Amino acid sequence: MQQAKAFKTLQVRIKDRHAGVLRQMARNVNLVWNYVNELSARAIRERGQFLSAFEIHPYTKGAGKELGLHSQTLQCIAAEYVGRRRQFKKAKLKWRVSSPASPKRSLGWIPFNTGAASWKNGQVYHNGHYFGVWDSYGLGQYELRAGSFSEDSRGRWYFNVCVQVDQQQATGCDAVGIDLGLKASATTSDGDMLIGRQYRALEQKLGIAQRARKKSRARAIHAKIRNQRKDAAHKFSTMLAARYGAVFVGDASSKKLIKTKMAKSTLDAGWGQLKTMLEQKCRRAGVVFEVVDESYTTQVCSCCGSISASSPKGRAGLRIREWTCVDCGTAHDRDINAARNILAAGHRRLAVGIQPT
Repeated sequence: MQQAKAFKTLQVRIKDRHAGVLRQMARNVNLVWNYVNELSARAIRERGQFLSAFEIHPYTKGAGKELGLHSQTLQCIAAEYVGRRRQFKKAKLKWRVSSPASPKRSLGWIPFNTGAASWKNGQVYHNGHYFGVWDSYGLGQYELRAGSFSEDSRGRWYFNVCVQVDQQQATGCDAVGIDLGLKASATTSDGDMLIGRQYRALEQKLGIAQRARKKSRARAIHAKIRNQRKDAAHKFSTMLAARYGAVFVGDASSKKLIKTKMAKSTLDAGWGQLKTMLEQKCRRAGVVFEVVDESYTTQVCSCCGSISASSPKGRAGLRIREWTCVDCGTAHDRDINAARNILAAGHRRLAVGIQPT
């Protein structure tokens, strides 16, 4: 039986000695983007016509040689522009700013299509240039597809590429419910927790750097916080996708909470990032993944199903971490109880079937 295939995006860091070449290419990418932006806006203004990526290509044909860009990069820019314009439903998008002195400077971005980048002599070869990377994945064993070169806020460059990998089937048969929170970013119905609040451990050092106006130090601390959060979410989601056959997550959203006093904790929890990772890894492993309605899951007793007088309710009940149901006498941990109710809701949804959206 042939093993199923899946696609995965790999990211490796490019060595700093190539930053100058990449920055120049990124400036030219911004130039093309801004030209396409003005071209599209003019077509809408004068002819009432939204240009497609195919209609934009003749206007940029041949510019790659003059600008030192791969011809496929120009096609990627047009396709990305049209996609973003359609996504945000705007006739004109923001300009990409190249000046390093501008506070609105756009981080470097150089897209490419399948075949435009390859692995040669232990390096990434693209557009006549060899780029040394810290190859932590063994890129030579993969067929490189479409991707991009990207810059982070500290001026470090990364090579991002889509590859095809063997789909690893999960061996777990059990199901798990996940409650998303603030003190713990995620709690499972089996009691496992993803501890969030990575921001708090480095908050004092970040404040000192910001007050001293040490911008590079502040960016480094922010990057450390982001990497810690991402690493923890990767490990947690990988464990769940390997251990279980079905994963159910509550539909908690940060859109409302970021308008309250809990905004910092909400954003630091990284719910969206975790759910995205879980969905992708479950799909690759053949694990059922569903987002279910979590209404009243904190208040309902997971044993008897009643909403007792002692259960935490509303904003005033946020401080209640443990409680005992007065109807059946079961002692509950707030988050684990909610996760078990989410698991039960997921089972009920599978029992009646998942309605198409």
